[in-house]
Amino acid sequence: MSEATANGRRGILSNATTRTVAVHVGLYAVAILFMVPYLYMISLSLQPQEIAISSVPHLIPPEFTLANYTELLSGTLILQWVLNTFIVATTATVLVLIVDSMIAFSLTRLNWPGQSILLTIIIGSFMVPFYVNLVPLFTTVSDLGLVSSLFGVILPAVANPLGVFLLYQFFRDIPEEYGEAARLDGFSNFQIYSRIILPISRPILSALAIFMFVYNWNQFVWPVVVLQNQASFTLPLGLVILRDTFTFRPGLFMASGIIASLPLFVLFLLLQDQIIEAVQFQGTTG
Repeated sequence: MSEATANGRRGILSNATTRTVAVHVGLYAVAILFMVPYLYMISLSLQPQEIAISSVPHLIPPEFTLANYTELLSGTLILQWVLNTFIVATTATVLVLIVDSMIAFSLTRLNWPGQSILLTIIIGSFMVPFYVNLVPLFTTVSDLGLVSSLFGVILPAVANPLGVFLLYQFFRDIPEEYGEAARLDGFSNFQIYSRIILPISRPILSALAIFMFVYNWNQFVWPVVVLQNQASFTLPLGLVILRDTFTFRPGLFMASGIIASLPLFVLFLLLQDQIIEAVQFQGTTG
């Protein structure tokens, strides 16, 4: 190998290393930029009242205190709101996965009259704004006696056409030969659904579960219509109450924001592998 060729290769490697370092520096700079508001929120939640309302903002305050968290946990219903929100988000997500996967399985693996009509209705429901259904939906929930009940929030969330549509698209691409081979081995339709289709569909189920959990955790419009007493409120409604109550207590209100976002942060840490897998799945399927 000539000296010119070796120098050329070293130059290419050097340029590639420089570009890699530059890309990583840029990405870390952007990440830090996005983290600044959250870091300031944490800092403000730990500041005493006199420092928090001062005209000079402090990213690193001269004094820290946990008084905001102590007062928030002992003087408000925020823990009850967190529990209510967790119940709503978890139950709705589980029911969506069960119900929507069964509907998608019946549309792709079973033959029964009216399949195309039902699929058309499901796809057409995407074009109907949610606000159009508020009055008839509230009337139905009221007739069932579910006003100010968490089940009044959960049950309408289960009727989600997005989950059916996503699972229908995925189940349709699973080869029919899997089901035919299973039937030769004596599998019933439910066994094919539970022991073959669902394990194969783990990526799309993970993506749908994450989306539905976050969506129901942050849901505001429907809970504010159904829930009519503070003990049954979810976190988004409770944060509005705290904002109006503690208008001149920025440290306490930021502490409530930390508590409200902490469960989702923990969920991300626990399920980060599934989240990455779901993102990769979405990227490969377009």
